[in-house]
Amino acid sequence: MDIDDNDRLEQARKVFSGPVAFLKSAPALQFLPDPDVAEVAFAGRSNVGKSSLLNKLTNRNGLARTSVTPGRTQELNYFDVGEPPIFRLVDMPGYGYAKAPKDVVRKWKYLINDYLRGRVVLKRTLVLIDSRHGIKPVDVELMEMLDKAAVSYQIVLTKADKIKPTALAVVLEETRAIARTHVAAYPEILTTSSETGDGIAELRAAVMDAVG
Repeated sequence: MDIDDNDRLEQARKVFSGPVAFLKSAPALQFLPDPDVAEVAFAGRSNVGKSSLLNKLTNRNGLARTSVTPGRTQELNYFDVGEPPIFRLVDMPGYGYAKAPKDVVRKWKYLINDYLRGRVVLKRTLVLIDSRHGIKPVDVELMEMLDKAAVSYQIVLTKADKIKPTALAVVLEETRAIARTHVAAYPEILTTSSETGDGIAELRAAVMDAVG
């Protein structure tokens, strides 16, 4: 790692060590905050670890609600970073949860798709993938939608501590191969663990790069 990388990581650490606050929940597009600040969205299958990752990213245990029940997040949850806000993090409803009622799933899908396709201040979407499972067909659906909408996204592997390093290396290579076939996918894949903190500094820097 060179000096520039160290500076980049330290600058990101300082920003995320500053004020971070919950702004609002938006159950539908008309409730979104004014599009006056850059946004980075976190998307992923239900139970992929979005809330835990957001909490680790911001060094705040209770910022995003975590639950062992998949599908708990049913709205777009907004968090201001900085005061006044430098940018906003958006915790999106988990997708692909089969046990949710069909009308709820449909509502989530429309909300996710409409937000991702039409939000002018959205700088990047982070597509979270569970390291233990890799990219699933429902993830590919989201990636294809982002490709068509020309929305830049980056894949982030979560729960990297839950599998052996050799298995993680295989998943990482497979994920890279899939990402290369998607036009809007950012080439670098990030590997993270909310438990150990691995990759969190790099994720913070990636968020800063996206909004900067």
